[in-house]
Amino acid sequence: MASTRLPGKILADIGGLPMIIHVLRRAQEADLGPVAVACAEQNVAELVRAAGGMAVLTDPGLPSGSDRIAAALTQIDPAGRHDMVVNLQGDLPLIDPLMLTSLVAALAEADFDIATLVAPITSDEERAASSVVKAVCAFPTGATVAPALYFSRAAVPWGDGPLFHHIGVYAYRRAALQRFVGLAESALERREKLEQLRALEAGMRIACALVDHAPFGIDTQADLERARQTWKARQ
Repeated sequence: MASTRLPGKILADIGGLPMIIHVLRRAQEADLGPVAVACAEQNVAELVRAAGGMAVLTDPGLPSGSDRIAAALTQIDPAGRHDMVVNLQGDLPLIDPLMLTSLVAALAEADFDIATLVAPITSDEERAASSVVKAVCAFPTGATVAPALYFSRAAVPWGDGPLFHHIGVYAYRRAALQRFVGLAESALERREKLEQLRALEAGMRIACALVDHAPFGIDTQADLERARQTWKARQ
């Protein structure tokens, strides 16, 4: 609710439903397990519950989404029955549920601690924008999962070849999430303003799952209008 560029955006109407309910529906459609909305506001929790969803109230002072889902987990699964958790941001109402399926499948490969999504960068504008985070990873021929080596707001790596747009959706192993939120902010995290670098600096392994496009997050009024038109066209 405290978004600086579009305050209250998660309650914005898209095709007759608040944005947060669209996100709830996309998560439910992925059919990966129980879905909960971790929020800091009573009115959001009531809206989610009225739509038939599970809502968990968390401390509004928590510093990140990772801290928020860790706090929510202690309430809804104190016994640790679920060993993976997906952190889906509330401003991705048009995300394809199959992307979440790919994310969880990537985490199950090898001995990764965390998984995230990446998509090919397709324009010079996207390449140059510091708001588009780049994931440094290399996919063997035919592969759709690769380890993350670094994340940056700069256009890296240098040289010929693809660049990958990082999509800020994560899946954590339960133990990895608890470790991550217990770590202090790292030097590269402060420099790049990217919390996933904290995990890499601590020696944790992040899997990148390749998808064909980056779902757009809603940060501005123009983004919201675009989402409304896209949703309308799909109906």
